[in-house]
Amino acid sequence: MSLFDAAEQQNRDGARPLAARMRPRTLEEFCGQQHILGEGRLLRRMLAADRVGSMIFYGPPGCGKTTLAELIARQTKRRFERLNATTAGVKDVRELLQAATDRLSVSGIQTVLFIDELHRFSRSQQDILLPDVESGVISLIGATTANPFFSLVAPLISRSQVFEFRELSQEELRQLLQRALTDTARGLGALGVEVDEGAMQFLATLSDGDGRRALTALEIAVLSVSRTTRLVDLEVAKESMQKRVVRFDPGGDDHYDVASAFIKSIRGSDPDAALYWLARMLESGEDPRFIARRLVIAASEDIGNADPQGLPLAMAAFQATETIGMPECRINLAQATTYLACAPKSNAAYVGIDRALSDVRQQSVLPVPMHLRDGHYAGAERLGHGVGYQYPHDTATGWLPQDYLGVEKVYYEPVDRGREAHFRRKLEDLRRLRRGESSVSGGEAGAGGGGGGGEGVFG
Repeated sequence: MSLFDAAEQQNRDGARPLAARMRPRTLEEFCGQQHILGEGRLLRRMLAADRVGSMIFYGPPGCGKTTLAELIARQTKRRFERLNATTAGVKDVRELLQAATDRLSVSGIQTVLFIDELHRFSRSQQDILLPDVESGVISLIGATTANPFFSLVAPLISRSQVFEFRELSQEELRQLLQRALTDTARGLGALGVEVDEGAMQFLATLSDGDGRRALTALEIAVLSVSRTTRLVDLEVAKESMQKRVVRFDPGGDDHYDVASAFIKSIRGSDPDAALYWLARMLESGEDPRFIARRLVIAASEDIGNADPQGLPLAMAAFQATETIGMPECRINLAQATTYLACAPKSNAAYVGIDRALSDVRQQSVLPVPMHLRDGHYAGAERLGHGVGYQYPHDTATGWLPQDYLGVEKVYYEPVDRGREAHFRRKLEDLRRLRRGESSVSGGEAGAGGGGGGGEGVFG
């Protein structure tokens, strides 16, 4: 390298942002992902044995996917090639695969092909990779923020080891920031700027596990005070951190995971957790109508007849959301959310219909009993349709022991909570009476048009 080349390289290095300059050069410097890279963990063992095959790195931005791919190539002495699926075409992929084949044939050097945003490749583009992945010409490392089991073709998944990356913890982010502050060669150590505890904690908290975001904010903060106070306090840190953007992908994991947490919090009768997940969805830009629809479903799926008011309240919240929109409809959604979370719970109706559907789909179809068939046409009586049907309203109790199915089945089993506790006791009595047994409450049903007691059953 000439003096001119060295000067040019120095200029380029000086222009690189802090996050790029602080990329780890060794596995020992790498921060986070100890669940896959710690001592004795799978990826660490694979590297120690130099048995690196194709891998899928799946996780949020700024958690080290690209960096680790580079470190793996360096440690295993393989050629590192990089593509971004958002800009690379089929021609680019084929050229790299051919070069990798030639390199392996001539020099015996294997290639690590890193493809960022791999989920952006079409199915046909992903298929192009399969022969060289299977033959070992390349070790593919695909990085994706989308769940690979939904976004990548099954043959590629089956030929790769999937590693899920996690957001960096606050402690790991603090270590990253501290290293950048003290590193005089690549970091900010030469500037002699201090960061107080409040500012450091703020940066670690508001970065949401994204190391790149944390380092970017730190660089802005330090450079903005390096010639004045030489102290980054909480106020400076707040000014340096861009407006928090809650990560959201309408078709990705965040959409489904947060919605799942929301519904499960309602089901678990935790209004505080439910409100937090509601806020997460609203702040991230989730369609409030989607949230309202989920509340309507939860009102029947999880509350049901334990509190029959849950469904009309959820429907009212849905209508209000449609009519009012954001930001005011957040109040309607919050009201419905907290009501459903605090309401008694029952999934008996949900379980009951699924049991009935299972029988309809898998068992012989039951014929409609003759006395229940439509008798409102000329000739029905000659066919026996409707003959023998007894009108329950003609009885004093509004009930009589009449067969409505032809076989004995129990689909709906109310729980002993809320309004369903009353339903449960009532149905237990009715089922006993239908079998000709005495009611627990002492009520009896009359046959035909007769009445009988039964206030304990029918009240």
